[in-house]
Amino acid sequence: MCRPDLDAVLAVERAAYVFPWSREIFEDCLKAGYSCWLGEIDVTIVAYGVMSVAAGECQIFNLGVHPDRQGRGLGRRMLRHLLRLARRRKAETAFLEVRVSNAAALALYRAEGFCEVGRRRNYYPAPNGREDALVLALELMTDEAEF
Repeated sequence: MCRPDLDAVLAVERAAYVFPWSREIFEDCLKAGYSCWLGEIDVTIVAYGVMSVAAGECQIFNLGVHPDRQGRGLGRRMLRHLLRLARRRKAETAFLEVRVSNAAALALYRAEGFCEVGRRRNYYPAPNGREDALVLALELMTDEAEF
């Protein structure tokens, strides 16, 4: 992902989330040097992922798939891509936050081995106030191919 991609990324973000990230947040992630990736189908951006890796930890900040493309494995592919990169950068644990109401994302993360390690009360804005976030973690093992 780079700056010229942000209009398309924002279109996906706004379609996927009621409370989307702003352009400024994505720009800050790019400036900070976070690992920002795109998923494309026929040169159309349909998914993205944003993470950082530092001090042996991976933090997945955002992973989005356009609603018209959800349920086809794109989110899983992006998540696995980010986790492969984190392993290569020697991260030992991956963390992320997810809305308690985001059943599809929770199912994906749990299927990929993430476990709940905490809860952030009133973390996200919600239509009727605030909503909790679950903090999930995954211990990153070395890929079998690297043994």
